Amino acid sequence: MPELVFFSGTMDCGKSTLALQIEHNRSARGLQGMIFTRDDRAGEGKLSSRLGLVTDAVEAAEGMDLYGYLVDRMSKGGKVDYVIVDEAQFLAPRQVDQLARVVDDLGLDVFAFGITTDFRTKLFPGSQRLIELADRIETLQVEAMCWCGARATHNARTVGGEMVVEGEQVVVGDVNRPAEEVGYEVLCRRHHRRRMTSAAAHAGALSPDVLPVTPA
Repeated sequence: MPELVFFSGTMDCGKSTLALQIEHNRSARGLQGMIFTRDDRAGEGKLSSRLGLVTDAVEAAEGMDLYGYLVDRMSKGGKVDYVIVDEAQFLAPRQVDQLARVVDDLGLDVFAFGITTDFRTKLFPGSQRLIELADRIETLQVEAMCWCGARATHNARTVGGEMVVEGEQVVVGDVNRPAEEVGYEVLCRRHHRRRMTSAAAHAGALSPDVLPVTPA
């Protein structure tokens, strides 16, 4: 039976790499997929991994009808065997509803990849709707690590090297941006609550109760 599967995790957990791997495996068997993405770090119409892999994709722009796009493509003779959606947290809830309809009405597997919560620890609307509708939710097995060595569970936004907890929900950045730009860092819950980034720790802000830990 076709499924809507939501692969979720923090930033830097390998979700885009897995999306590219699924695309490779299926295309190698002669299947043809449709890849959607939204606000990828590599630019519009791209699906990229931090490992340096990049492929073309269709930009799932705001207001785009994903179900209608696929029906139009297939009605014109285009072959679509499955659908991959990266950066799915940026989708509008109605677009997630459209993905569910793709599964139910077109009989296609849909693999959606996204981070669950934003830099304020709030659910992205797209991720919330995926949690509500997905047939299956998979937590990415590659665990990102906080600077202290603990498992990273939260995404932090930094501006000028300092963590911020206010601002627009969507600001495109990456975990490897220069300190003076908008960037992101993955942290454990304890250090996200304390706004203790790696830069703050290395600047001498560590206290005895936030010493680095050795991962189990």
